[in-house]
Amino acid sequence: MSLRRAFHIVLSSLLAASAIVPAAHAASVAFVRVHVLPMDSERVLRDQTVIVEDGRIRAIGPNLRVPDDAQVIDGAGQAWLSPGLADMHTHSDSRQDMAVYLAHGVTTLLHMGEAPTAFAVKTRAALERGELPGPHVYAAFMVDGSNRYGHLAVRGAAQARAVAELARANGFDFIKVYNDLDAPAFDALIAAGNDGGLKVIGHGLSAVGLERQIAAGQAAVAHAEEFFYSWLFRPGDDDGIAVPDPARIDAVVAALKRHGTYATADLATYAAVASQWGRAGATEAYLKQTQAGWLAPEERLEWRRRGDAYAARTGTLAPRLAFLQRLVAAMAAADLPLMTGTDAPVVPGMFPGSALHAQLAALEAAGVSRYRALRAATRTPGDFIAQHRPGGDRFGRIAPGYRADLLLSATDPLDDLATLAQPLGVMAQGRWYPRARLRELTVQVADEYSNACARPQ
Repeated sequence: MSLRRAFHIVLSSLLAASAIVPAAHAASVAFVRVHVLPMDSERVLRDQTVIVEDGRIRAIGPNLRVPDDAQVIDGAGQAWLSPGLADMHTHSDSRQDMAVYLAHGVTTLLHMGEAPTAFAVKTRAALERGELPGPHVYAAFMVDGSNRYGHLAVRGAAQARAVAELARANGFDFIKVYNDLDAPAFDALIAAGNDGGLKVIGHGLSAVGLERQIAAGQAAVAHAEEFFYSWLFRPGDDDGIAVPDPARIDAVVAALKRHGTYATADLATYAAVASQWGRAGATEAYLKQTQAGWLAPEERLEWRRRGDAYAARTGTLAPRLAFLQRLVAAMAAADLPLMTGTDAPVVPGMFPGSALHAQLAALEAAGVSRYRALRAATRTPGDFIAQHRPGGDRFGRIAPGYRADLLLSATDPLDDLATLAQPLGVMAQGRWYPRARLRELTVQVADEYSNACARPQ
């Protein structure tokens, strides 16, 4: 048996020892003998001690005194500590999904619209207090300009200003704009955000176009493929599978750079759609994967409905996916602020939690370095919130004063990002969840769903 394999067994056993006890909020936690990826730059701090107090990182150093009352997590000189991961485009709104995200090392979510009020208000507060296991959740209030997609319709500047105030009063963090919103409503929302309201994020608008939206101050683009729909093609030229002129990539990158706009790199999401496009049975293949046990029964039914719609399509999205990979690689090469997002669970194939790891793999496959990919899931989301929703805890780096959202892995993520998908433990909301406890969370969710399906109707 190799020394590394022996270490894995010993460390996993030590971490599992406290797993049956529900995660408690220890006043002080010390990670000792760990290698740290602080994510302030591409560097490693070896053999460190990290002290956490009241859910925040207090100190980092090689020879720090450990408080007498601290819960000690010993990395034995082999484990790696990095910031918890962020999924900046989700539509998950159940306590079960929150537990599954946590089990996959995801400690921050941005819910991108139409969360039930009970989730947006009560569940988020319960997560924040540590009463439920899960990530810290930010939420966007979504507005559209028609009822075509079943969304809340807002028309004109007056309604836009009113709904912006309503969203702010109810604790939302952003306004998400959707496809059919009209130009006066968009302009009013931008103006409200500039006057201290909620910043605008979201889709490209048919009536405005992403080029003007970005110039006006839209803070983030919700999907990389939005550039297809409202920038890279002239009106009427996009048949849904056509590929834009690659020469236009430079203009997109330059505009994003000029305005400091954030973009969500969702390559794995688009690849999942492409894999089901015109292909009967592809959605069922996803539903046979292990992760399907953690997917709510109603979502499984919805995936089948959406999958049937994808399968009925003609042509292929493969060339368009290749273009999107090239676009995202160009954004990364220009050091644009990319964030990871999955659209889970509404897109078939995007399982809550594990989809984030698929995004990391997709970024690397597109030519993005492991460090930049990891930065898109840690530091950049933290920078985005600090810039556009200031006043909360800083996160996404391992540094004094930052929220103690942490992921402990057995090997160096910069050698293999896949190690993050099997965390030795996760800290969120100031609570430490060792691997065995994370496993319990997923088993509990799978059992709940299995029992629900077996219950007579």
